[in-house]
Amino acid sequence: MIDDLRAMAVFAKTVETGSFRAAAKLLGLSPSVVSHHVSQLEARLGVALLYRSTRRLSLTSEGEKMFEASREMMTAAESGLDAVAGSASEASGKLTITLPAGFIGGPLVDDLAAFALAFPRVELAISFTDHQQDLIREGIDLAVRAGTLQDSSLKSKKLFDLGRKLVGSREYCAGRSLPKQPSDLLGWNYIGLRMRPNNKLLIDSSGNHERIDYVPRIVVDDIHAVCQFTLAGLGLSSPPDYLVDQELSRGTLVEVLPAWRVENLPVYAIWPPNAPRTSLTFRCVAFLEERVKERGRSD
Repeated sequence: MIDDLRAMAVFAKTVETGSFRAAAKLLGLSPSVVSHHVSQLEARLGVALLYRSTRRLSLTSEGEKMFEASREMMTAAESGLDAVAGSASEASGKLTITLPAGFIGGPLVDDLAAFALAFPRVELAISFTDHQQDLIREGIDLAVRAGTLQDSSLKSKKLFDLGRKLVGSREYCAGRSLPKQPSDLLGWNYIGLRMRPNNKLLIDSSGNHERIDYVPRIVVDDIHAVCQFTLAGLGLSSPPDYLVDQELSRGTLVEVLPAWRVENLPVYAIWPPNAPRTSLTFRCVAFLEERVKERGRSD
């Protein structure tokens, strides 16, 4: 029974990584041992789980079923281990985190402060930058990123959706005709953020979508600079809600076309694939998830 469970775990990791060699590296085994475990499982079941070639592996229909079962088994086992490890030891050590600069002033900073207070023996090294650093090369334990993920080799967990507002300065908007639909905004000036595409997807209360493509008048690499240029009357932008709510309440900024909202950006926690389930990384991700849920319950 134990050998079967071990073989299922090795099989699942082989499918996740896409090759015997990659699974072997992650598991600390030789490729031949990994191949042996998979062959052993196939012999035990009397079916082929993987078709092999010199360049790739592909799942059979039986293999797809076994992969789902193996993944469920591993998830259940890891949850149990997390529960035991979490109650058995006090968190300590150093955790290196990187976040977009635009998160300064947002609730996630408060969440990290709460984590530091809850675990006083943990040392945090936090970098706020819009440059997407290489987690493996630069030894970063945890990253928070907004938008579509690019690197599928990293582990990830969605934390929340980032709300945004389309805004302009009162003076800039006052000199133009009041827009009634997204197409009325063609020809307006925009402040671009280098890391984001030059378009905005707007959604109305009925779920209708309309995209605005534009050539920005000014392009910067920091969302706080976007806000400053917007306040200066140089065009429209769509920063996170928390960066513009105060200026909106003061009237220095106005929300443009409020019947249409800017598409939310998904925000993910990302970490290296070989981080142990008992690591500070997993503890921090779980803490952030719970804080996000608490905010949702209080809204």
